Amino acid sequence: MSARAGLALARWHRYWITFATLLNKEVLRFSRIWVQTILPSAITTTLYFVVFGRLIGERIGTMDGFAYMDFIVPGLVLMAVITNAYSNVVSSFYSSKFSRYVEELLVSPAPPWVILAGYVAGGAIRGVTVGVVVMLVAMLFTDLAPHSLGITLLVFVLTAVLFALGGFINAVYANSFDDISIVPTFVLAPLTYLGGVFYSIDLLPGFWQTLSLLNPVLYMVNAFRYGLLGTSDIPLGMAFVIILAFIGVFTLVSLRLLARGVGIKH
Repeated sequence: MSARAGLALARWHRYWITFATLLNKEVLRFSRIWVQTILPSAITTTLYFVVFGRLIGERIGTMDGFAYMDFIVPGLVLMAVITNAYSNVVSSFYSSKFSRYVEELLVSPAPPWVILAGYVAGGAIRGVTVGVVVMLVAMLFTDLAPHSLGITLLVFVLTAVLFALGGFINAVYANSFDDISIVPTFVLAPLTYLGGVFYSIDLLPGFWQTLSLLNPVLYMVNAFRYGLLGTSDIPLGMAFVIILAFIGVFTLVSLRLLARGVGIKH
């Protein structure tokens, strides 16, 4: 092995140690307090199924040819993924800013992309973990079998990664703990509830259908619904283009902010 190859191998080994350490910290952070991070989503989803699925769903009947209970499963699962992936990263990275130990990461030899990957991977794992738990809860109320397991898993993971990146950007700009609750309350919640979780956009008048197409959550919910049920209001290819485009933009923005030390260096 040449000296150059040895140095490159040692550098990548350091990168891996940094990434694995951050990932381990993030996973332990939410798994140790699973009663606060995982269990609430299972309870909330159970209430959604009881209220919207059983009580209201029986009066609605079918939606796009599926029992209403089955129709809302993809959206409710993805709601849990979005909320948990986002909240894990925004709270963790802001806490590192507040406690000032993020500065130790910035002066380390680890490049920004390794630091970003560690936080995003941790948030994505929490989102996927909670999503799996919610899916298991859903199986108590429905007999769904995935129409396409590959598409289901791919949308599952991509959505978790996208909103973990969103949580990172929110944390970078946040100046107080109050700031990290603004986006979930005034942006994420409206986008999620208006993203076709509880209804098909085919029910909306033409203007509102067109306006709904500006909502990125709509594409994720419908792609996930296609994976589970085989039906979607949005062409599958377009949904993946939108999801991957947002991931690309959010990644570039996050790396730029981290490299410049925005919200961190004073």
